[in-house]
Amino acid sequence: MASCAGGGDEPLTDALLARAGSGDKDDLEEIHSVSAFLRCAAEENRRLWCLAGPAIFTSLAQYSLGAITQVAAGHLTTLELDAVSTENSVVAGLAFGIMYGMGSALETLCGQAYGAKKLPMLGVYLQRSWLLLTATAVCMLPLYLFATPILRFFHQDDQIAVMAGRFSLYMVPQLFAYALNFPIQKFLQAQSKLMAMAAVSAAALVLHVALTWFLVVPMRMGLIGLAVALNASWWFVVLGQLAYIVMGYCPGAWNGFELDSLAFTELFSFARLSIGSAIMICLEFWFYMFLIVIVGNLPNAQVAVAAVSICTNLFGWQIMVFFGFNAAIR
Repeated sequence: MASCAGGGDEPLTDALLARAGSGDKDDLEEIHSVSAFLRCAAEENRRLWCLAGPAIFTSLAQYSLGAITQVAAGHLTTLELDAVSTENSVVAGLAFGIMYGMGSALETLCGQAYGAKKLPMLGVYLQRSWLLLTATAVCMLPLYLFATPILRFFHQDDQIAVMAGRFSLYMVPQLFAYALNFPIQKFLQAQSKLMAMAAVSAAALVLHVALTWFLVVPMRMGLIGLAVALNASWWFVVLGQLAYIVMGYCPGAWNGFELDSLAFTELFSFARLSIGSAIMICLEFWFYMFLIVIVGNLPNAQVAVAAVSICTNLFGWQIMVFFGFNAAIR
């Protein structure tokens, strides 16, 4: 290997993680010794963490919104913890997997457009994804509206099914926040705007903790308070990221809303790509959904669901670390 980041004629020898605006000065040195190799590896590792760090934090912060809601529900009653866990893992988990998967199609499209210097197409792809995911959210509304009979069909504990169904009705705004949030995330990731995403997610996490405490402890609003706090936090994430975009921090990539036919063309091809992406990712997310459904059929289901939901929360935080790395290297 001649070099790990030479600025020569072969494109495959260019640094993969060159710093923005760095030019040839930041190209890594040619490797002729073990010490040079170690310096090269350390520099590439530092650059990778500059991307992965904010992405990991964003994933952890956004996952923590639902996890904190479950923790707060655990301070109410076991039944309310079960209801929130079932809605979060089964109802919202199903929607999350589909929305995240379909939104991930932008990783390919926006990455190609950004690499080809066709920046205006990033905004077009973003708006196409919004249209498609919003339509998908409308199609998924019956899952939220009829959560109680659906859970009863799968032989869940009747008390859990009724309360989880009621909480699902409160969480409909979150479904539409998903439809806007995941395309925005992929749009920003393609441009390496990871620090902006991390800052918005950090602010949302602080807001969520404060609002959850206020509505549940002093106001004693119970499930309604949990739902209001979680919906407000997710919409804060959406509006915060959207404000960053429309304020001009993505020059060239965002030129306003496309009111002509450009954003409405090739929707069928776009949908096929999005659905294919969703199928792969849903298989990963739905493991937790099936686990909660199976546990709900055990004797003393209320205790079993509560115990498993706590375990899956802890495991979910670990998974988010790898999701952050995944976002950084794409």
